Amino acid sequence: MIAGLGATGQQGGATARALLEAGADVRALVRDPDADAAVAVKDAGAELVRTDAEDAEALRAALAGTDALFAMTTFAGRDGTEGEVRRGRLIADAARDAGVPHVVYSSVGGAERQTGIPHFESKRRVEEHMTALGLHTTFVRPTFFMENFTRFLTPATEDGVVVLRAPLAPGVPLQMVAVDDIGVAAAAALLDPGRVPGGAIEIAGDELTGEQIAAAFGERAGLPSRFEPLPLDVLADDPDQQAMFTWFTTPPSYRADVAETRRLVPGLKDLRAWLAAEVRS
Repeated sequence: MIAGLGATGQQGGATARALLEAGADVRALVRDPDADAAVAVKDAGAELVRTDAEDAEALRAALAGTDALFAMTTFAGRDGTEGEVRRGRLIADAARDAGVPHVVYSSVGGAERQTGIPHFESKRRVEEHMTALGLHTTFVRPTFFMENFTRFLTPATEDGVVVLRAPLAPGVPLQMVAVDDIGVAAAAALLDPGRVPGGAIEIAGDELTGEQIAAAFGERAGLPSRFEPLPLDVLADDPDQQAMFTWFTTPPSYRADVAETRRLVPGLKDLRAWLAAEVRS
């Protein structure tokens, strides 16, 4: 029985699907069992348990009798990174108290390298707490989500040309990974911790420059493309994002091994394969 936090979100949902496809029993810990996303997870075969990551007692009860836990945290919300650290520590404490034999924590590429990026540092502090507790933990550290290019860095089509505008330095590659592949990697680690020697892996499915990313979107649309770099000061009102995109400008930032990722995720998608799947869906 594998428990999953965030099973109605991106990474948690992807992990739950991968586990169910592998034949595992999944206990999805959700805040609202009646939400559409929760019902979809239940219909796919998961057990739903109402749980709140802020409720230590409910977490301990939900984790009782489980063989492993998938956990992730987010800095979204009014309490930002401090809230993320608090929730991460609470989850770790609950896993320890419930005697969970193995935890897979989805962190972020570079978390262990003291980047100074606020939401990387908060995940590092969660990692450190899990380690200090003596939890048997595997850290899966994803790079930039490919889905970000359909959410907040979406290319535009202007006068028959696909244009990608982003605060990325020209000619500097960025490592990235599809959310579904994060789920497959996490599921692999949950089912067999020995598949991640050393207990941590940074994962990516592709490494492309802004120009190459624009070209991939142009090819999908059957149109010419161009990349227009934006200055970092467009992020001046978001210090966290400004710190991250500044970090991207000086390689190597992320340091994932694509070949090693493919060992965990045999069907690992590069950006073009991910785009083709997006079209089919």
